[in-house]
Amino acid sequence: MEELDEKKLWELAVAAREYSYSPYSGFKVGAALLSRGGKVFRGCNIENAAYSPTNCAERSAFFSAISQGERDFEAIAIAGGKDELISCYPCGVCRQVMAEFCDPCTFRIICGKSRESLEVMTLDELLPKGFKMQD
Repeated sequence: MEELDEKKLWELAVAAREYSYSPYSGFKVGAALLSRGGKVFRGCNIENAAYSPTNCAERSAFFSAISQGERDFEAIAIAGGKDELISCYPCGVCRQVMAEFCDPCTFRIICGKSRESLEVMTLDELLPKGFKMQD
């Protein structure tokens, strides 16, 4: 299997964005989550009129992967925006879900508005001192 680089993973996030259900905000987000085994799980944001039941693209991808038995993750790419793509970073709730299942020092988060402007950071950079399972 061909190894996915950050740009290809981001392109899969852009494609996942097309499935977004966002009639209230018009802000479409897609995510592509890469497992250590090379499998990709896609997710999109799903809005709800009551707002609280809304689910982010990142969590949609994680919950899909976890429900299929995957627990070992390498990276996630995120693409979002209304009319044009913007650099779209995960919210605090999504960061905390990532912290539950990922090594914060090695898990990569890939964001950007184009293939040429991707920013790659670790979860630890985005969520310092997050809640963690007690050792």
